[in-house]
Amino acid sequence: MAAKDRIKHVDTMIGESAVIQGDILLNGDGIIGGKVFGNVVTRSVIRITKTGYIKGDIKASDAFIGGMVQGNVTTTGKIVLQSQSKVEGDLVYHRLVIEDGAQFSGKCDLLFDETENSNTVTDVQNDDTNSEQRFTSD
Repeated sequence: MAAKDRIKHVDTMIGESAVIQGDILLNGDGIIGGKVFGNVVTRSVIRITKTGYIKGDIKASDAFIGGMVQGNVTTTGKIVLQSQSKVEGDLVYHRLVIEDGAQFSGKCDLLFDETENSNTVTDVQNDDTNSEQRFTSD
C-alpha cells in the first residue's frame, strides 16, 4: 500500500472482538476490525480490516475495505477493495481501486465534481488522425 494511502492518525479503533449493534458516527479516521450491525459515517477515512464485518452502509471521505461489507459504500474520494475484501452493495466514489482477489456484487456509480459536467466530454484524441474532437450531448 502506498504511503499516501495510510491513515496517519487514527481517532477510533474497534478491535476484532468488539460487536456493535447500532450506527457509528465518527469525527475522524477510524479502523474497524470487529463486527458492526449498523451504519458507519465519518467525514474522514475509514478502514475495515480483513477481520472487520459491517452490515450497514458506510459513508466516508475514503474507504479501504479489507473485510466484509453488506451494504452500500459512499465516498467523496476513493474506495479501495483490498484483495481479501467481499462487498455486497453499491459503490459511489470519485476513484475506485479493486485489487486482485477482491469480491464485489453490486453496482458502481462515479461521483462527479460539481464543476464537472457529466454530459460533456472534451479533448478526445482520434487515433487515426491525431485531431482533437469535442463531444457533447443534449
